[in-house]
Amino acid sequence: MTNKLYNFMGLRKIATVLSAILLLISIGSLAVNGLKLGLDFTGGSLVEVGYEQPADLNHIRGQLESAGYNDAVVQTFGSPTDILIRLGQDHDPKLGDKVVSALQDGEAQELTLRRNEFVGAQVGEELREQGGMGMLLALFMIMVYVAFRFQFKFSVGAVSALAHDVLIVLGFFSLLQLDFDLTVLAAILAVIGYSLNDTIVVADRIRENFRKVRKGTSTEIMNISLSQTLGRTLVTSLTTMLVLVALAVFGGEMIHGFAIALLVGVVIGTYSSIYVAANVLLMMNICKEDLMPPEKEEEVDERP
Repeated sequence: MTNKLYNFMGLRKIATVLSAILLLISIGSLAVNGLKLGLDFTGGSLVEVGYEQPADLNHIRGQLESAGYNDAVVQTFGSPTDILIRLGQDHDPKLGDKVVSALQDGEAQELTLRRNEFVGAQVGEELREQGGMGMLLALFMIMVYVAFRFQFKFSVGAVSALAHDVLIVLGFFSLLQLDFDLTVLAAILAVIGYSLNDTIVVADRIRENFRKVRKGTSTEIMNISLSQTLGRTLVTSLTTMLVLVALAVFGGEMIHGFAIALLVGVVIGTYSSIYVAANVLLMMNICKEDLMPPEKEEEVDERP
């Protein structure tokens, strides 16, 4: 048992109010603003341009805005001389030539058109449906696994924490109108895995303490379990956040959304593994009897 005991559950009412406010803001923003879907979901054109020397992305964005392409997303593709431009334009076989012509103006080096592709709206709709179904399937399988491995009340707590984390990350992107593309969707699926890992560690300690601690209320056992896992939770979260901050700052535009989504998800996931999952268990009146292994029936020898 840990020497230092924190009264986490003493703040559970405040945590409940905080979670409710964050969820209301997130759901409200999703209902009003929606998500700013990227070309992976909405459809549009991809133009790849080759430079002889490393290109200045900010200068390219300025050139495209001057040419009327205000929604252009510019990023490097593999190397500083390969530039990928995403445009929410209808299919035009000559769009690539128009973009190269706009960028060539005032450039001393020769530019090369390497790719001009169109992502249709049908493909975008299929990606959106498959991504949503993948997320729902992941949540369902997690609930089944946790119910089988622990107990049904734990599965409700775990899925509640995961849904809480996913909605807040989506609300963050909706509120700030950040681009939501496949890399962000992948980050959200990663957030589900990360948050579940934290929740499983806490749940395992809660189950263990319910069986070991003979005296104590459910709230006291929750505090003991959360205090025992606090060090591991904080070390894991802080080291992960250091990596994600580095990715967000130095990783470039291609993975910026991925890093931001994961960073927000890790912060919220750390909070939810302490206050959301455990709080749900207390609301469902978790007790020692729920976690005791079933007694084996004694075999009766019916032989004469």
